[in-house]
Amino acid sequence: MPEIIEVEAYRRAISATEGRRIAQVHAPDEWFAKGDTTTDALRLELTGARIEEARRIGKLVILDTDGPRLGLRFGMTGKIVVDGAMPIDHLLYDSPRHEPAWDRFGLEFEGRGAMVLRDPRRLGGVQLDPDESRLGPDALSLTLGQLSQALAGSTVALKARLLDQRRVAGLGNLLVDEALWRARLSPVREARSLDPKETARLHRHIRRTLAVLGERGGSHTGDLHPGRERGGCCPRDGAPLRREQVGGRTTYWCPAHQS
Repeated sequence: MPEIIEVEAYRRAISATEGRRIAQVHAPDEWFAKGDTTTDALRLELTGARIEEARRIGKLVILDTDGPRLGLRFGMTGKIVVDGAMPIDHLLYDSPRHEPAWDRFGLEFEGRGAMVLRDPRRLGGVQLDPDESRLGPDALSLTLGQLSQALAGSTVALKARLLDQRRVAGLGNLLVDEALWRARLSPVREARSLDPKETARLHRHIRRTLAVLGERGGSHTGDLHPGRERGGCCPRDGAPLRREQVGGRTTYWCPAHQS
């Protein structure tokens, strides 16, 4: 599924469209237009606009144009296609097939090329002028102070707090499980229960997890990942992994060393 590592790869691919002018907007699905945005507004406001910059906050890619800003969200199975090429052609919960109806949104450019958002499960979306203030600090540049602030005073489970995009933007289910497993911290602890040394350890392992899995090529390449199945065992100590719902997400963790 696209977490911050995959979405950053999408942003880099989309940056190839900077400087191009939009000739046509493909927006066939009203459901895919989020917030107050409509498909008519997408076509009216984006046609003729020039893309100035592709940037990212967490799992949101933003295209700054000389008109409106365009936000792209990818859900669990959203992929990007730029000029016929995909930076990532398969996701964990994706289908290897392709149906034309899965092309939920697209831009054609004057002179050459196109960008398409392909989403089999229709869980992503596009929005004009998204509210960026609703997102917390980006996980790739997260400081220890920002992490401490995100956890402070919260009685919710540690994993749920890390998944809250208003607190830290970009972390998803796989990355949080991997970082907590590496940091030897239980996902079900209250977020406020971490002492300063534990918070520093978590911060270090979030950064390390993002760096290592980014080099490996995706959020699904963690050391914990092979054990993420019913009856799976911890790759570190061989103990049975616990499987439960935390923060509304299926969570795998090792009670033998995560406390």
